[in-house]
Amino acid sequence: MKTEVLEKKRSMTGAEAIVHCLLKENVDTVFGYPGGAIMPFYDALFDFQNDIKHILVRHEQGATHAAQGYARASGKVGVCIATSGPGATNLITGIADAQIDSTPLVCITGQVASKLLGTDAFQETDVVGISMPVTKWNFQVTRAEEIPVALAKAFFIARSGRPGPVLIDITKDAQFGSFEFEYEPCAKVRSYVPEPLVEIEKIKEAAHLINNATRPLVLFGQGVILGDAQEEFKTFIEKAGIPSAWTILGLSALHNGHPLNVGMLGMHGNYGPNLLTNQCDVLIAVGMRFDDRVTGDVNKYAKQAKVIHLEIDPSEINKIITADVAVLGDCKRTLDLLTQEIKQNKHSNWLAQFRKCDDLEYQKVGKQELHPSADKEISMGEVIRIVSDKSKGNAIIVTDVGQHQMVAQRYYEYTKWRSNITSGGLGTMGFALPAAIGAKVGAPERLVIAVIGDGGIQMTIQELGTIFQYGIDVKILLLNNEFLGMVRQWQELFFDRRYSFTEMVNPNFQHLAKAYNIPSYKVEQRKDLEGEIEKFINHRGSYLLEVKVGKENNVFPMVPTGASVSDIRLE
Repeated sequence: MKTEVLEKKRSMTGAEAIVHCLLKENVDTVFGYPGGAIMPFYDALFDFQNDIKHILVRHEQGATHAAQGYARASGKVGVCIATSGPGATNLITGIADAQIDSTPLVCITGQVASKLLGTDAFQETDVVGISMPVTKWNFQVTRAEEIPVALAKAFFIARSGRPGPVLIDITKDAQFGSFEFEYEPCAKVRSYVPEPLVEIEKIKEAAHLINNATRPLVLFGQGVILGDAQEEFKTFIEKAGIPSAWTILGLSALHNGHPLNVGMLGMHGNYGPNLLTNQCDVLIAVGMRFDDRVTGDVNKYAKQAKVIHLEIDPSEINKIITADVAVLGDCKRTLDLLTQEIKQNKHSNWLAQFRKCDDLEYQKVGKQELHPSADKEISMGEVIRIVSDKSKGNAIIVTDVGQHQMVAQRYYEYTKWRSNITSGGLGTMGFALPAAIGAKVGAPERLVIAVIGDGGIQMTIQELGTIFQYGIDVKILLLNNEFLGMVRQWQELFFDRRYSFTEMVNPNFQHLAKAYNIPSYKVEQRKDLEGEIEKFINHRGSYLLEVKVGKENNVFPMVPTGASVSDIRLE
């Protein structure tokens, strides 16, 4: 039985108003952790449990990552709740992660009573000041009547333009205070322009460069996903016949098997798109920001190429790589306009160069990673490829940060939209487990697999309790090499194998899983691998599969820090 949603103006408390604002914004799930300063809201929420599902996480950082996973899987705004002081500060890592990865969140925190602000009261922290650098917008509410306008504005800013996190801090007395509630959704904020006007002249300039290019290359990022522009993007590259490479957040915007998909950019990306970036004559960046992991040494990056940058956020234009033509606007619209202006084309000889690079990479790297000899330890790559085959590439893969992250993104054959959820810009260890919870809640019909290393899982392992309490069907693939693997790899290659504090002494993960009533199994021999992965994927309910992989296996290709993308190494 759904609780009746308020339609007429009436008097209510600020706490009740928060709930009604969430209902007006069609919020169906929030992730949170109660405490003293947010208790009035939780009391009001008690009467609306049929309308808003509350997921009690085990740590506030888990709430932000779960809200991120929910937003990335569903395309909606993620919502998380915390109390004041340590509750609010525990959100900061996840908020910073959401800011750099353009994930729409509304974070609501309780605060001490307004008369106590600035007195160092119990559990008082200036979360507005602390979060200002890592939010798209934040605001402190001190009067009940401010709540509807503040939350309407929060949802509008979080989801519009380039999405991002917003924080609303609400004092306890504002939650207790009463006023005549009325809610008006926000559609405009003075001086805020979420979507720049498209300049048709820039579209024509970009089309001219593309039509005259002989070696064009498209780099696509998460902007294609955030703009819901997968069809427009596919139509554009197919008409122009341009090889297209993805950033780690752009992954799954284009089917991995598409003939124009040439792979992953960046430090541990594919050989071809990295090497040939410095041989293309026109570089078309779509919804990506030229992160340092993509560019390597910017002084040696695509100097021979004309650069076209399609971007919704003007601040990203010329920030790192100077654009010859900047096309501002939502890429769903700009791609459509650009497609109308370009000529039908093919670049078969140019595309063939990428395929030659693929063959070389397979011989040097992929063959050993995907098909190691019987005397070799289990590799991460062979595990991921079996998972991909058994799930038919249909799963949402939520990765943590490290070697397993790079391997999962390179060797899982993504076939569906919004299937890759990872911490890109901030690189937050501990992201995957709570984010997978949010992803499953946001897309309950999808198979969700969290791919995690033995280091990352222990940063937020308490969220097994959340999975247990709510019966959330998350499959946890734990690739255990008993090292902080990526750091160890750098220590091997650049610090003379001085493995300084990177070896892990781990707990018995099966015992931990059993404590949370989660079935588990540990694979240590290759003969058990395929069968246990099939069992893992087909199991109804949550499951933890631990696989012991090679302790000192490295991830290649690799662009060394500070090097040019042309210096990419295969070994």
